Amino acid sequence: MSEEILLTQEGYDKIVAEHEELVSVKRKEVSERLKEAISYGDLSENSEYDSAKNEQAELEERILKLENMIRKAKIINEQDMSSDQVSVGLKVKVKDIDAGDEMEFTIVGSTEADPFNGRISNESEVGKHLLGKKKGDTVEIVVPDGILNYKIVDINK
Repeated sequence: MSEEILLTQEGYDKIVAEHEELVSVKRKEVSERLKEAISYGDLSENSEYDSAKNEQAELEERILKLENMIRKAKIINEQDMSSDQVSVGLKVKVKDIDAGDEMEFTIVGSTEADPFNGRISNESEVGKHLLGKKKGDTVEIVVPDGILNYKIVDINK
């Protein structure tokens, strides 16, 4: 499973920062809690020990996941992109032809997707249908709620 993970520089930096925080700070905190719990004796009925072990397992799992993401990351350089067609890393302003509303999305890799903040995945139905389109194009997108008809108003960095 060597598929690359598309990330903006900002998204990559966030992942690296979280990894560093978990490895350098959280790991030590969990280790201290584990030592303290062990000092209470009888591990068979020690809820503090069980809790600390579970926290340690979750922490190590998250660290491994972040390391995997860092290894597979492909950073999208927005400066090298042309804004003549929609691609990952660019902002696209669309007009809902039926409702008349305008919306702006940033197309990002699935790891960085945050639809409530206008960051949609390139793998989402809307993202997939917008990719490769140019300013002025209209797009019909079938979503669970029905059909969206968007006109691309603008594409920028």
